[in-house]
Amino acid sequence: MEIETLLTGIGGQGIQLAARTLAESAMAEGREVMVFGSYGGMMRGGRTDATVIVGDERLLAPPTVPRAWCALAMHHEFWPPVADRLRPGGVAVVDRSVFRGDATVEGVTVLEIEATGVATELGTPMAGSMVALGALAAASRLTSKEALLEASGRVLPPYRQQHAAKNAEALAAGFALGEGVGGDVWSFAAGVTT
Repeated sequence: MEIETLLTGIGGQGIQLAARTLAESAMAEGREVMVFGSYGGMMRGGRTDATVIVGDERLLAPPTVPRAWCALAMHHEFWPPVADRLRPGGVAVVDRSVFRGDATVEGVTVLEIEATGVATELGTPMAGSMVALGALAAASRLTSKEALLEASGRVLPPYRQQHAAKNAEALAAGFALGEGVGGDVWSFAAGVTT
């Protein structure tokens, strides 16, 4: 079984870091993982997307997928093509601090949180994607809180290690926001034939 997650936002919001953190946490739990990131030529402000495929056996899906069980949206501009690919029964997290407009997707649990606002309150406004990722992991049961927290330090290069503790704090805050929302995508996907 494979669970696809789509992440979207604008450059500088931490989409690629969130994708790597999710992938690393899933691998630490013994799952197979594939990550595909894409971003424009601009360092900040351009489109950035990532796809993370997590499976409990050898992966068969290509790194670009037509449908997904989970999504994380840090900005509204690139949400429509992501929303159109979500499967009924899936889970999405939207950063309401930045996101404008309607995020509703029929048949999908959409958790709208102030991810960047929470990160700012924690003293690290650049960790909004970590708050959103924590909420997504909790709401979807895609990976555990413990695995996320451990992964948050491993994905950072040596010259960014000073941010590991704050990223872990942001992940934990987001996880608390997502607990009790959504459902176990692993169980739901197991009951769906594609």
